[in-house]
Amino acid sequence: MGLLPRSTFGQTVLLVGVLLFINQVFSYMTVTAYVVRPNYQQTIHLLAKQVKVLFLNVDLGDEELNNQLGQRFFEATGITVYDKAEAASQGVEQMPYYWVFSDEMSAQLGGKAEVRISQGKEYVFWIKPPEHMLPEGMSEVWVKVPFVDLDETDLSLLTVFLIAIGVLSVMGSWVFIRQINEPLRELQIAAEQVGKGEFPEPVRESGTTETAQVIRAFNQMSTGIQEFDKDRAVLMAGVSHDLRTPLTRIRLATEMMSSTEDYLKDGIVADIDDMNAIIDQFMDYIRHHRQEELESDDLNTVISEVVAAESNQPRNISCQLDAKLPLVPLRSVAIKRVISNLMANALRYSQGDIEVRSGLDKKRKQIYCTVLDSGPGIPEEDVERLFQPFTQGDIARGGEGSGLGLAIIKRIVDLHYGEVTLVNRAEGGLAATIYLPLK
Repeated sequence: MGLLPRSTFGQTVLLVGVLLFINQVFSYMTVTAYVVRPNYQQTIHLLAKQVKVLFLNVDLGDEELNNQLGQRFFEATGITVYDKAEAASQGVEQMPYYWVFSDEMSAQLGGKAEVRISQGKEYVFWIKPPEHMLPEGMSEVWVKVPFVDLDETDLSLLTVFLIAIGVLSVMGSWVFIRQINEPLRELQIAAEQVGKGEFPEPVRESGTTETAQVIRAFNQMSTGIQEFDKDRAVLMAGVSHDLRTPLTRIRLATEMMSSTEDYLKDGIVADIDDMNAIIDQFMDYIRHHRQEELESDDLNTVISEVVAAESNQPRNISCQLDAKLPLVPLRSVAIKRVISNLMANALRYSQGDIEVRSGLDKKRKQIYCTVLDSGPGIPEEDVERLFQPFTQGDIARGGEGSGLGLAIIKRIVDLHYGEVTLVNRAEGGLAATIYLPLK
């Protein structure tokens, strides 16, 4: 089953090819049975009659009469009679033997006959009649019957015709199926874009009636999702605005608290900062930087800017960047947020140094950025779960927040047609890597 094509195009072409092959086989058998076979049977029948006439009217025992009648018969028909030695000198034993013709000739002449054909400048039948037709004292005679007007290439005309029909049928089906599959290909590309949060122009409704109906339904679904996404963004923006206003008033109220209540003031300010950070994460998850255009940029530059921004940390952050990284299409602000979130997770869940690496994976045709920490790592069964929205890492490594950090990272990387992996290091800690395609 693994050898069979999985695409509609491949399966349809295979089906057409198989049916065409079966049709060609039956066509060949039909033409052979009802056209070719009757023709060669008629040819053998006529040749057999000529051989019968030859041996009924020519006395091969009378040399003088044989010479006279043989000469007249040759002049009238072009047919020549050779004995075994003369036929051997003509190379009859090296000529191709045709068992079908031989069997048919044997049936016509009432005994074992042999037919050979030479295909030189002229097309010649060599017939060895049965011994019972020969006069006494003669053991082997060959009759040479030329077919001057018969071209050997005529016998392959049927094969050429069938091959031409097969090639034209396959090419026609290929063009037809390509026209059917082209709208489906456009629909696939549009569906992938919608799945990544992008909303392309409506797909043109073309192809068969069923295909056009599917495309129409997809366009309606895409429009509905886009409207829903806009409504969600408006709702979130409204909630964000309504929450930030009382938070601002609370912060202002804390500024008027007495110095004896500093411990209470600091706790309130910290809670306000956490709530603002959570609101910012909600907004980032809703937007996920769709408004930023893809541009060719240097990943090492983006990494260096993020590391420089984190240089005030009390922890050591080192870089090992591949200086030969090619430029790739990316949204620099969004990728900065991805790397910053990965570094923030590493700083939060580990105590040692942080290392950031970049490189080129030629096999995968991708560049990558890896953030390495020396923390406790995460259980393998929690890896996929942590990429889900509102999933916190406290079960795996102990944490806090809204549970949107890795979800935002995955959404941004998916928007770049990349991949995010979390792998526990053998020496301890976690390696968080993002892969970005070269194109």
